[in-house]
Amino acid sequence: MALTTLDARTALVLIDLQNGLFGASSTPYTVPGVVERSVELADAFRGHGLPVVLVRVTGAADAVPGRTDTPSPGRARPEGWDQIVADLSGHPGDITVTKRNWGAFHGTDLDLQLRRRGVTQIVLGGIATSIGVESSARAAHEHGYHVTLATDAMTDLSPEAHRNSIERIFPRLGESGSTAEIIELLAKTRA
Repeated sequence: MALTTLDARTALVLIDLQNGLFGASSTPYTVPGVVERSVELADAFRGHGLPVVLVRVTGAADAVPGRTDTPSPGRARPEGWDQIVADLSGHPGDITVTKRNWGAFHGTDLDLQLRRRGVTQIVLGGIATSIGVESSARAAHEHGYHVTLATDAMTDLSPEAHRNSIERIFPRLGESGSTAEIIELLAKTRA
């Protein structure tokens, strides 16, 4: 579906664009390419006085328990791995949310932060498409937000998983578009 509109109070929510994921292998877009397009989106949102939310994942003793077929690697992570990449960090008006799950809503104050600002729609991007981004998109939809997905500002570890989210899941949760299309619509909406 083509993009139709952006609400007057739309926020940009970027998932897991942090140091520890910067060197990860990804497809169909490189992590540096996703960061570059995310910076473009963030600059456009800031320029229009709209909220930018930077979500990071961290490991902790209180992380979600449970058994899975694919256990956590349990490896030691280098200092600063969970810090937002330098290209996106350092803007005092941005909101930073720390999560310990796949999605950005469960166990965080993201919903509260958005509602306090009157946000009714979110634009999502980040890593990985089929994990953090999809989980956050599902929760946003369930919380009643209009959801827009910046499909070239997200990437995944698996091309099949990325394609499944883009083609099968996201059309049921919201509208999708490129970074350029979202920025163009943002400019028209805010003019």
